Amino acid sequence: MTRDVQARMNTFMLDTMESAKSTAAADDDNSSKRKGTWVTAGAHIITAVIGSGVLSLSWAIAQLGWIAGPVTLLLFSAITWFTSTLLADCCRDPISGRRCSSYMDAVKSNLGGIHYKLCGFAQYGNLVGISIGYSITAAISMAAIKRSGCFHKNGHDAGCHVKNNVFMIIFGFIEIILSQIPNLHELSGLSVVAAIMSFAYSTIGLGLSIAKLAEGSHARTSLTGTTVGVDVTSAQKIWNCFEAMGDIAFAYAFSTVLVEIQDTVKSNPPENEAMKKATSVGISITTVFYMLCGVLGYAALGNKAPGNFLTGFGFYEPYWLIDVANVCIIVHLVGAYQVFCQPIFKCVEDWCSNRWPNNSFIKEGRPISLPIFGVYHFSAFRLVWRTAYVIMTTTVAMIFPFFNDVLGLLGGASFLPLTVYFPIQMHIAREKIQPWSCKWIWLNVLVLLCSVISLPAAAGSIEGIVKDLRIFKPFTSVS
Repeated sequence: MTRDVQARMNTFMLDTMESAKSTAAADDDNSSKRKGTWVTAGAHIITAVIGSGVLSLSWAIAQLGWIAGPVTLLLFSAITWFTSTLLADCCRDPISGRRCSSYMDAVKSNLGGIHYKLCGFAQYGNLVGISIGYSITAAISMAAIKRSGCFHKNGHDAGCHVKNNVFMIIFGFIEIILSQIPNLHELSGLSVVAAIMSFAYSTIGLGLSIAKLAEGSHARTSLTGTTVGVDVTSAQKIWNCFEAMGDIAFAYAFSTVLVEIQDTVKSNPPENEAMKKATSVGISITTVFYMLCGVLGYAALGNKAPGNFLTGFGFYEPYWLIDVANVCIIVHLVGAYQVFCQPIFKCVEDWCSNRWPNNSFIKEGRPISLPIFGVYHFSAFRLVWRTAYVIMTTTVAMIFPFFNDVLGLLGGASFLPLTVYFPIQMHIAREKIQPWSCKWIWLNVLVLLCSVISLPAAAGSIEGIVKDLRIFKPFTSVS
């Protein structure tokens, strides 16, 4: 065998080995190998679902009452689970079988046309709103820690009011740092920590509710919730009920990022089956916590339940336990903010890369070796764009610090299109369900019924925001 032939054989073997390594390191759509499982997907779901929405559930049940409140909670849970299983089956292109990396991508592959643009408007508008809502909630929790310490030191009659702006800035600074995590694939560890925190503060809230009930102090409750003429006027009762439905809808708002979460799951076993399992487990766990927090919180606090049920137990004793709960909320929201922001980051960065493919500022990056974390690929464009986004959401939160109204508006505005309409329409198109068949009719009746719930919920929250706008001044939010 000549040296030339031997050299060619060696080259061929090396190329074959490199090709095999490349194939092993790539997924079925030639992207980097996905490592997610139903467990990590479930952690993302719990992080996204058990968010600031759980804090308002006792207030929501107080508006709706002992019957309508829990029934509405279970109804939203069942609808979210059903439509999420439909959406999980729509995350591959029906013709090519290619994975869809975003909600918009899934709608474009299955429906196309105007649906694609409407989905983008609804999804990314909702994600921006959630970013703002989480900034408000985190600041309220930070302020609560400072107030409880003040009450403990200076007595219960002290004013101890603090401005929320500085806490929003602190939260924004933390998010600027974490936003440099390249993508959702790298957030599994942060989501696991955030999920644990969500269980922690929910459990503390449950414990405080049980302790208050055990004391024998019975708060005033009723089958229909707040009483007209005693707690609210008849007009306020109607608007508050609408807003309460929006708050409950927001509490289940994770369909917005379901496709992005599913894109982190490996292909074997099939990612849609893993996602369905993660969805079933995630929604089941969160519904149990929601029922407990909402029902026991209402039982303990009654018709006077506040928008954030943890604040209903005061800032006094055991003040340290309330502080622990608020720390858990803050840590959870730090992670949840990133879960909801990563799709926005990816969308803008992909669009800029396609729009200016030869721009070195957008395309180029350099590896940086970090202790413990390993090699990090720094991008100047990522630093500038993501920092600007966090600053923008933080500024808007400082201008419009309306906690309950913002949650209700986000829930009411996003539940119908993102949780119900698009998943059902994609399922109809994908399965080629004939118009006016029994299945086609009942699926569209479900859309119609959800619109009857969703639109008044959004209207109720808008009414609340308009009322707040009459008396507030920008940048003067006080806890």
